[in-house]
Amino acid sequence: MSISAIEIEVPSAQKVTVTDDTLCVDLSDGRSISVPLAWFPRLQHASSAERKRWRLIGTGTGIHWEDIDEDISVEGLLAGRPSGESQPSFKRWLAARASRRPKRSNGQAKSTRK
Repeated sequence: MSISAIEIEVPSAQKVTVTDDTLCVDLSDGRSISVPLAWFPRLQHASSAERKRWRLIGTGTGIHWEDIDEDISVEGLLAGRPSGESQPSFKRWLAARASRRPKRSNGQAKSTRK
């Protein structure tokens, strides 16, 4: 008995849309795949502007967000795999992100009068 391997071609990403709760990727074979944003905590914690700054990598085999150092493969999305990042790694990323943010002021300027 012989077993032949079936080669499955993974479609490439064409377009990416990220909302407050969903990542949607349009694929080259006409399908669209949507997954909960909660699967990718870095995207979930990113600003709307950061979510919009993505680029295709590997001729569409993956998607990269430079601002948040996130990479997601089409193959992983099709397989239903959420982020594999560990909690300690994600916590370090959040802490580093928080330390880079400018401090907010209360909007009032200090008076220099005496």
